[in-house]
Order: sequence, then C-alpha cells, then structure tokens
Amino acid sequence: MSYQHILLAVDDSPVSYAAVEHAEKLALALNCKITVTSVIAVDPFKGVDFYQVAPAVTQYIMDAEKHALARLNDIQQSLIHHGVSQVDTKIVHEVPPATGILNAADELNADLIVMGSHGRTGFKKFFLGSVAQEVLSISPLPVLIIKSADLSE
Repeated sequence: MSYQHILLAVDDSPVSYAAVEHAEKLALALNCKITVTSVIAVDPFKGVDFYQVAPAVTQYIMDAEKHALARLNDIQQSLIHHGVSQVDTKIVHEVPPATGILNAADELNADLIVMGSHGRTGFKKFFLGSVAQEVLSISPLPVLIIKSADLSE
C-alpha cells in the first residue's frame, strides 16, 4: 500500500521526536504529505468552580498553545529542511488527546497515523492511560506506534 498523507501526532516527549524521524523517512520514501499535530487537552481543572480558576485556566491554555505552536513550527522546518516537500501543522483544542488525533486524521483525510508511545506498563499504564493504545484500538486507519526504548518514563 502507498500512503499519501501521514498524520504525525506529537507531544513534548522524547519518543515524539523518534516518531518524527520515522514519519520523515516514510514521507521521503513514499513522497507523501505530513501534517504534524498536537492536542491541547481538555482543561485539567474541569469540574472545579470556573470563576475561581478562570485566570489560571486561561493562562494555562495560552501557554500550552504558544508552546505547541513553537514545537510544531520547529518540527515543520526540520522536515522541510530534510527534504519533505509538503508539511502542514495543526493544533487541536479542548478534546482528549486520542479523540483529537482521530478527529484530525478524519478531517484531513490522512491514511496513516504515526505517533510515539511511552511504553508504560502495569500500574503506570492503568493510572496514566495510554493515548497510543486508545488510538490504536479505535482508529480505522493504520497506526504506526514508535515505542520508547526507556521504559522507566
């Protein structure tokens, strides 16, 4: 199968940068487009009295978006510099990460999702969840999961 459009989901983790390298190699080999996306997750203060925390929430979201934009632009420039001809970026807001990734893939007509996994197991996976596992189990598209070599994260 030949892929035309890769959705590359990234966060701040080192394993995201490993996923970038894999997506870059695929895009160069297959001459396909990459859209680099990051999800600014649902408000972590949800359920707390909005009027008491509104300034903190607003600042949190503004800082998260500014950081995500900088990260996406850096990745975009790196991919272009390495020869990937079509690279877009997309920030998804106010949904859980897995939902945001899947919605973006659908909206953009991507045909492959590439993302990293922290490789958490046992209690860490149970308590912290696994975005990669959720995307993998729900996605109608092929998903390439790049696993972290360091399982101590």
